[in-house]
Amino acid sequence: MKIFRIQLMIAVLFLGAFSIQAQDFKDGKYAKEKAVEGYSLDHSYDVKKISEYKGKQTHAKNIILLIGDGMGSSHVFAGITANKGNTYFQQFLNIGYSKTQSANKYTTDSAAGGTAISAGVKTNNGSIGVDAEGKAVKTILEIAEENGKSTGLVATSSITHATPASFIAHQASRKMYDEIAEDFLKTDIEVFIGGGMMNFSKRKDGKDLISELEKKGYKIADNLKDAMDFKGDKLAALIYDKHPEGIDKRGEMLVPATDKSIEILNKNKKGFFLMVEGSQIDWAAHGNNTEQLIGELADFDRAIGEALKFAEKDGNTLVIVTADHETGGFAVKNGDNNGSVKGEFTSKGHTATMVPVFAYGPGAEDFRGIYENTELFYKMVEAFGFKK
Repeated sequence: MKIFRIQLMIAVLFLGAFSIQAQDFKDGKYAKEKAVEGYSLDHSYDVKKISEYKGKQTHAKNIILLIGDGMGSSHVFAGITANKGNTYFQQFLNIGYSKTQSANKYTTDSAAGGTAISAGVKTNNGSIGVDAEGKAVKTILEIAEENGKSTGLVATSSITHATPASFIAHQASRKMYDEIAEDFLKTDIEVFIGGGMMNFSKRKDGKDLISELEKKGYKIADNLKDAMDFKGDKLAALIYDKHPEGIDKRGEMLVPATDKSIEILNKNKKGFFLMVEGSQIDWAAHGNNTEQLIGELADFDRAIGEALKFAEKDGNTLVIVTADHETGGFAVKNGDNNGSVKGEFTSKGHTATMVPVFAYGPGAEDFRGIYENTELFYKMVEAFGFKK
């Protein structure tokens, strides 16, 4: 009981810091300060108020897991500042922290970080869907499929990149992109949207995985419009040869991709599991690029908003937002209430700091506190009501 009180106090303090800062923005507390020379969004966006979840369901029918790759607490607050103190991050009342160390390194990479979340095991950096000894481990996506639920993956990277791959593939190295692509054909995933066409169609071994996907009933889309116009049940949208471009060039992708995936998956009366990754938050931080960082965060926050709006209406959906690790050792050095952010980085790589976890819906209270990243898997299994 004492440990729970401490965990609850930490979560309340974390939320309180966000809430106080946000209210300061709205009250114009900083209005008399001199404008800060920093970066700001080209356009701020509206944020819909989400009703507090008050359902009493024991288990969630659906889970939408959103991963901001490389996203730490300071990244989140940069996003809050950039949108003038109002974001979907602030709609969450259940907040915790995840420790991110891998099996062989104090500072994890996305492969080991993703596998810890997807399968509940610590593995070595660079490994995808296997334990520290290289043995394949079952992921939450695969368990959801076995229990009759529909599944999906969305990313602003190649769909064969480390984070999405860790939910569906089992390979010794994250760099085995062609082998990871083949693993997609070994599941019954209903929808995946991202880059990575070349790993399915321009392979070194000459295999034509696109034809194999079509034989399995998938609609293949090589552009966003065709993907958004799709009305069927199985969609493989490989809309970039490799990776999507940065937010300034790719424009509106993550939000419609999230909406389309929910639309397809929600046809299943047994429910669904969907993972959505804001991949390039990490890349902006690697490049120590504050301007791109706040753009990617705004894009990701708006995708969170779509998940929350669906969950609010549905009443049976658990929304979880977290990160696989922090990148850049980022700090908000200064800012102002007009949306300007001045950030500084201490690294061009990953750091070992804890990352935030936000949850809304059935079972959300179980995500409070401080725990290992592997616990996210077990909390999702429990939320679904699956046997461990």
